[in-house]
Amino acid sequence: MTRVKKAVNALKNRRRVLKAAKGYRFARSRKEAAANDALAHAGAYAFAHRRDKKGDHRRLWNVKINAALRPLGFSYSKFIGATKAKGILVDRKIMAHLAEFKPEAFQRFVAKIK
Repeated sequence: MTRVKKAVNALKNRRRVLKAAKGYRFARSRKEAAANDALAHAGAYAFAHRRDKKGDHRRLWNVKINAALRPLGFSYSKFIGATKAKGILVDRKIMAHLAEFKPEAFQRFVAKIK
């Protein structure tokens, strides 16, 4: 088999890895092996947490809705139960947006459900 010198490709790969790891702390931004390891972990965390982000947003919407409902004499769970019983199909994202940015519209919405 012929000998392959990796000089150009190795340098290109090293530059690509270190550029991607720019901003990482300590050896992770300066040494190729540590940077490779850091990037592999970063990719795994990014993949897993793209799923988690959806749940985080849903929990935040629930908190915003509950905070807006308490002064109106409703709890979150009773409100959601009432909306399902009435057959109103407005998702939590929209309700949270109304509660946060358009409180008058949200109050009218709650009044329809009472």
